[in-house]
Amino acid sequence: MKRVFSLFMTLFALTSLLVATACSSSSSGGDGPGTINFYSPETPDMAKELGEAYEKSVDGATVNVQYAGTNVLVNRMMAEKDNPQADVWYGGGGILPFEAAVEKGIIAPFTPELAEDWETVENGIKIKHQDDYYTGAEIFVLGFVYNTDLVSEDEAPKTWEDLLDPKWEGKIQFSNPAASGTATLMVLSQMMLQGEEEGWEYFQKLSDQANSIPDSGSGPTQSVAKGEAAIGVGFDFMAYEQQAKGETVDFIVPEKTPILVNPVSLVKDGPNPEGGKDFINFLLSEEGQQILADWYHIPINPNVESKTPLNVENIKSNAIDLDIDWVVENYDRIRNEWKSKIK
Repeated sequence: MKRVFSLFMTLFALTSLLVATACSSSSSGGDGPGTINFYSPETPDMAKELGEAYEKSVDGATVNVQYAGTNVLVNRMMAEKDNPQADVWYGGGGILPFEAAVEKGIIAPFTPELAEDWETVENGIKIKHQDDYYTGAEIFVLGFVYNTDLVSEDEAPKTWEDLLDPKWEGKIQFSNPAASGTATLMVLSQMMLQGEEEGWEYFQKLSDQANSIPDSGSGPTQSVAKGEAAIGVGFDFMAYEQQAKGETVDFIVPEKTPILVNPVSLVKDGPNPEGGKDFINFLLSEEGQQILADWYHIPINPNVESKTPLNVENIKSNAIDLDIDWVVENYDRIRNEWKSKIK
């Protein structure tokens, strides 16, 4: 009887060990970091490339890329708050949705290796959260994409007010702030500069100039490349990606415009925090940053060079100050009011 009991206990212990090992390696233990759930609104092919590069460089890693618009992902993370499914959130049209996410309690503090000695603000640009809830992965410039077959450099708009020139009626596109982080940044920054009353008047006029207001942040740039619009509001990399494909587009940095980092963050209570941290370190490494640079983003890692004409030194004087406290208080309200105020 003792021998049977002993055999039973041995089998039970072995089974328990196998189950524990399987559970461990499916999250953050075992032979590698396991499965990392990666939420990103950035270019799907680029996000996929980041995930695949990490998988190749780290044994036992699997990156599950989930793509959707910024506000869709934020809403998803809010819905999943009691049972988080994501480990890493990267990108969203800059820091504003991440600042709001701190208050929503959906992201967690983490200091990546590269950012251990960073100041919160450098060159007039906030490059990480003061309590490390997010870290900049690259620098974004919000500006104007134009079709060089339809618009000369001299006549292209140089300020946000220039977009209201009657000559651009029916020739402009910008994305929908209810869906796009890019457009949310555009709206909030102008509200800060002009005040809400004048800001809403400005956007009513601007919407009258537009021939389309797509949900996607990259939609206006794609339309400009196709000749469906002469001017589009977008980020710098969107224009330079199209230019690299041979499209006749170029980019204008407005005189005063948002210039800010596009962050990466650890999702609070995600299923694989250790894997998430390792993936964030990879994203900021030279290998990860080179992938961003190859997609014409301005890398944050000083050892990786931009492939575009833009860098911190030649754009920092164009940057506007963003009232982060105001953003946190008004982010959702302004987006919701857009739906009722702009027809």
